[in-house]
Parts: sequence; structure tokens; C-alpha cells
Amino acid sequence: MSDAKWNPIWDRFIEIVRQEVKPALGCTEPVSLALASATAAAQLSGRIERVECYVSPNLLKNGMGVTVPGTGMVGLPIAAALGALGGDAAAGLEVLKAASPEAIAHAKTMLADGRVCVRLQEPCAEILYARACVYTADSDASVTIEGDHTRIVRIEKQGETVFQRCDREGQCGEDPLAALSQTTLRDILAFIEQAPFERIRFILGAARLNDALSREGLAREWGLHIGTTLQKQSDRGLLAKDLSSAIVIRTSAASDARMGGATLPAMSNSGSGNQGIAATLPVVVVAESLSESEERLARALILTHISAIYIHHHLPRLSALCAATTAAMGAAAGMAWLMDGHYDTLARAISSMIGDVSGMICDGASNSCAMKVSTSVSSAWKAVLMALDETAVTGNEGIVAHDVEQSIANLCALACHAMQATDRQIIDIMAHKA
Repeated sequence: MSDAKWNPIWDRFIEIVRQEVKPALGCTEPVSLALASATAAAQLSGRIERVECYVSPNLLKNGMGVTVPGTGMVGLPIAAALGALGGDAAAGLEVLKAASPEAIAHAKTMLADGRVCVRLQEPCAEILYARACVYTADSDASVTIEGDHTRIVRIEKQGETVFQRCDREGQCGEDPLAALSQTTLRDILAFIEQAPFERIRFILGAARLNDALSREGLAREWGLHIGTTLQKQSDRGLLAKDLSSAIVIRTSAASDARMGGATLPAMSNSGSGNQGIAATLPVVVVAESLSESEERLARALILTHISAIYIHHHLPRLSALCAATTAAMGAAAGMAWLMDGHYDTLARAISSMIGDVSGMICDGASNSCAMKVSTSVSSAWKAVLMALDETAVTGNEGIVAHDVEQSIANLCALACHAMQATDRQIIDIMAHKA
């Protein structure tokens, strides 16, 4: 393709993927707090004595039950301590990748001594909010993250502000995601079919990272070990050895490993490793079964990831809607394109998924996320098979509309409005568990 045919919106699409599809080690909510702690600690010299943190209810919800990589422990306090003692403030969502055994041991000691606390920020207008205050014997620093897992908005040292983010009202340039408000699935499809391969080849990194995580999940019994359990049942003859099973087994295994504390990064989507896993691995499995080229795989993965971002960007960063479902809708688009390449097929697949799993709740990040991932990708493949047979949930049924774009809008309206009360109820239940 010639340069003359390059559509300027495609530059935004590439920018969006590079912004929203990133390596992440560990669940991104505890990691976000670890990043705040690491950044605060980087402002100080001397021995870290204690860490105090304040988080939004949604961040607390997603940090209560997930294992922090390399520690064998769950929860936000160990993430905060390890971030301060062994985190790399320059590594973003991989802040804990270089944490040493000594730092991990020191963090556990600090917790045992009662020198780490994590409290709810009340009141809190931000859905995603983390503030870490790190203390040495004679100095202190605090870092505040708002709105996005790596979006540092304020750094203070000894009570003085040393950094204040300036783009809250957009002074520092438009968010690339804004382009999606004027985008359709047809636009995304045109991009992935016409863009030069060399411009999108980078997305193959998602396949490599998440496949490695899947292999780790099948090699050991991480978390609820759903992947290995289903593999065993397949070997026993209780589950078919077919493409549908392979999609579910390999995808859930990656989520097992991630949520169980494996020290391998996931390629995330929209700030979530599980979303990245759910978007990537079904497409990889289908591409392998069809013996597709790297170029075809890359185009399918770009379609998958942009579609998942396109659907998710209308939602709050954290909500009561399990976003493994919306990520798997992206995977449905990618798989459908690999199977026959027609817009109508992928549109039908997404609509059927909205009619199938749109009410799945998020009750916090935990090992059980792998079950929701497995359910979502199973729904995706079922929806693709229906679409290939020119069958789909129609606008005569439930929240699904005759037009897929309106179906997506209806789903997002449900999550943004009615499910806010659901979210509050979930958080209240979790906060009062014995």
C-alpha cells in the first residue's frame, strides 16, 4: 500500500494500541499501588520505616484476593511494602519485576511488624485512586495515582508538591482514546485489512507473552488451576480434545498463572492482564489451528485488541461489569475475521456475546477470575460458530439491538448506570466478610 492511502486516523489506532496494550506483572490494581509506593520511595534516601496507603473502594475490591508475584501473599499491603522496598519506579506496570528475595523478605517483616497499613480513601470521587505515603526516620514522600493505573497526578516530599500533573482538563494534549468516539467497527476492520504489516507487527508481542504465561499455567498448578484441571479431564475423555476445549484450556491457564502469582508478565489490555489474556489467546489458538501466517495473526490480534478497547473505553476503568467479557468480545471479532473475514460475521458474534454474558459481575480480582475468563472465551467461540452459520442474538431479544454499535452502547449504558448500584453492593459485601 502507498503512503497516499494511509488514513490519518490509523496513526491514532496504533497509538491507542501502544498505550493500552502493555506488559504487566501481576494484577494491575495491587501493582498500581506498588508503583505509587516505589515512586514515593524513589524521592527518599535512607531506610524505609513505614508505609501508609489510601485507596478507592474499587481498587480495594480488586486488590483484596489476588496474589502478588513472587511473594506467595495476597492483598494490597504486601504490594505496597514491596513497591517501596524493591520496586522499580521507572518500570510502570512491571514495577515489581526486579524485586529481590531480600526485598520480599524485608517487606514481609515490615508487614509482620505492623508498619504497613492500607485504608479506604473516604470520600473518594475517583474510581481508580491510590495514594502511598512512604516514611524514613527523618523524611517522607507521597505519590497519588488517579484515573489510570500508571497516571501519577501528584508527588509530594516533606509536605511540598514537587510534581503536579497538568492535563486534568486536557491542557497537555488530547487522549488518543478520544478518537474512538468517532470510530466504528467497520473503521477498525478497514484499518487491520489495509495497514502495512510492518506498522502492526509489534502486536505479535502479545501472542508471545501471553502464550508463555499459558504454558506456565499448564506446567504448574497455579491459583485454581482451571487450565490444568480441564486438561486432565480432556486426557481422561471427559472433555473433548477439540478447538473449543483448546481455547478454554490455554486461555484459563494463563489467567491461573497470572492470578496465582507467577513471575511472568501478561500483555494487558485497557489496564488489565486478564483482559489482555482473554483478547489474545483465543485468537492465537485459532490461528494455530488454521496454520495462519504471522501477518494474518498480527492483523487478527490488532482487530481483537482495538475492538476490546473500543468496547471498554465507554466503561469506567473499574466497574461491576466483568471486563473479561468485553475483552472476549474483541477475541470473537478476531476469531471471526480469521474464519471468514466478513464484517457481518464479527458483528453477529459480538451481538451474540452481548446477549450471552453481558451481566457477569466483577467481584474483585482473585483466582476465580480464571473461571470468568474461561466462561467468556467459551462464549466467544460459541458466538463465532453461530455467526458462521449466519445465526445471532437479534434486536428482538433483551438489550441486544439490530445494529451491533447500538448493542455495544446498550451494554455500556447498563455498566455505567444501573450496575453502579451493583458495584456498591459488591464492595459492601466484600468489606464486611469475616
